[in-house]
Amino acid sequence: MIKIAVCDDDEKILGETLELLRHYKKLPLTADAYTSGEALLAAGKKYDILLLDIDMEGPNGIETARRIREVDKEVKLIYVTNYSDYTIFAFGVHAFAYLLKPLKAEELFAQLDEALAYGLAGPEPELEFLAKEGIVHIVPSRILCFEYLSRQVLMYTEERVWHLKRQITELAREMEGYGFAMPHKSFVVNLYAVQRIHGYEITLTDGRIIPLSQKKSAGFRRALNEYLAGERGQAAWKS
Repeated sequence: MIKIAVCDDDEKILGETLELLRHYKKLPLTADAYTSGEALLAAGKKYDILLLDIDMEGPNGIETARRIREVDKEVKLIYVTNYSDYTIFAFGVHAFAYLLKPLKAEELFAQLDEALAYGLAGPEPELEFLAKEGIVHIVPSRILCFEYLSRQVLMYTEERVWHLKRQITELAREMEGYGFAMPHKSFVVNLYAVQRIHGYEITLTDGRIIPLSQKKSAGFRRALNEYLAGERGQAAWKS
């Protein structure tokens, strides 16, 4: 039984979403409805999938998701929004997908299908890098970014820094299939680790600030938007 929570402060949309879910036939599900982020948080229940409105009174969808992520790293977050440009939102809560209002059955069902399939997927691939410190075996999600500095490439993780003898452009091509993009000629960034973009600065989840060059800004924002929309994010571990 799939457990789904729907959170939207518009009761009309809430009712329409619940009605759509009643017509999903691939697997049995239960759906709880909440009209605010406070009510969802107060319930303290564990769900497989959250359909979460972004624009709500009180804690909005972003803040609600952050608080949920503190206690539940596995729930699939599907944001529901009126905006097609997802880069305007704060990041760092690792949403599974974004859906545009008004919800359409085929789009909602497709995301539910993907969420279920993704939950059954195998582990991330382990990549191998030759570093000055030795051979490194690491999964892509642990890498925050790469930086070209002083004729070497620094690979940053939350735990430490590795020094690689690689070309940054070559790394950018190799890592593109794992959800990485190049915001600046000296950096390759894990889109999963992007928390927000402000002007020509990118903030990662560890607080690190990465420059966004004017030349690469449009391409990087497009790659991030596609990643967040699920067009490439779900394919990242399949290559």
